[in-house]
Amino acid sequence: MREVLPQLLAWWEAGETVGMGTVVATFRSAPRPPGASMLVGPDASAVGSVSGGCVEGAVYDLAQQVTASGTPTLQRYGVSDDDAFAVGLTCGGILDVYVEKVNRQTFPELAEIAADVEAGRPVAVATVVDHPDPSYVGRRVVIRPDVPPSGSLGSARIDDAVRDDALGLLAAGHNGTLTYGPDGERRGEGMRVFVWAFAPAPRMLVFGAIDFAAAVARVGGFLGYRVTVCDARPVFATTSRFPGADEVVVEWPHRYLAAEQDAGRVDARTVITVLTHDPKFDVPLLEVALRLPEVGYVGAMGSRRTHDDRMERLREAGLGEKELARLHSPIGLDLGARTPEETAISIAAEIVAGRWGGSGEPLAVRSGRIHT
Repeated sequence: MREVLPQLLAWWEAGETVGMGTVVATFRSAPRPPGASMLVGPDASAVGSVSGGCVEGAVYDLAQQVTASGTPTLQRYGVSDDDAFAVGLTCGGILDVYVEKVNRQTFPELAEIAADVEAGRPVAVATVVDHPDPSYVGRRVVIRPDVPPSGSLGSARIDDAVRDDALGLLAAGHNGTLTYGPDGERRGEGMRVFVWAFAPAPRMLVFGAIDFAAAVARVGGFLGYRVTVCDARPVFATTSRFPGADEVVVEWPHRYLAAEQDAGRVDARTVITVLTHDPKFDVPLLEVALRLPEVGYVGAMGSRRTHDDRMERLREAGLGEKELARLHSPIGLDLGARTPEETAISIAAEIVAGRWGGSGEPLAVRSGRIHT
């Protein structure tokens, strides 16, 4: 829903009614992840996507029906469906799409949720999408850390179970469907609850105000990271040189990273790229980075000679082999990159592969699922 939230909120504020389809589960090589949404507006326009074009026509028709009836529907599209070819899902995947009617009456919490998302405050929205008792379907609760939930899914047992699990998804920054027994039994089945986890954007920390950093910052923003460029040299660390960054900081890199860690602003989703390839900057910085208890990725730029020298200096500084094994250096995948932009793509590719367990090999030489 995040990508269509501005348009959804505009229609909601105008008192309009909107049909919204959301991917709540995917199987095999489904083209869009859980949480992807498509709107059918009051003017019959379509906004967003649930399948990259495969089943949009079917979801569009269903959204119009749900808007008229007011009855939310969970629909599966894919190879298990006799009509899979008719609706166009030819990629071999399966999608579960939850379609609901959205207006001020059915979703009164939307404005507050949108305000949280805009301000970067973590918030999760849990909705019952399947239940043996149809009256439960569509019930919603809004969950924020450290405050009681807003709303109820039907019982204290359900609310307690979903709150705990939704906070876990929120901490990880992942949307997902949770399965319980009809009254929230953890070992049961029959009730499915979809959780939108609107976590603040993950951070990309780019150290070294060089031309490669500008390209990495642009690619990082494209991937959804909140990008910070940091360098100790004020003549180079300027917003005019890095328009793609969310912030530019003038500070010694190791001091900045240590301060961000102490402030609780570095977590398991944070990625760190060290582009200085100057030992007076990158060795003290990597001493801090490689000792962080949680971090998603640490990569350092430099030639193989620079890499060997850097590793020796880090060993002299007391880092062990386990800590050094966390370092991706030389940074990036072998794409044959030459330009800063191509190098940024190779760095981004390595980050994505590490995040999702990809091999970095061409899909043409591999078997099994793709783009999942």
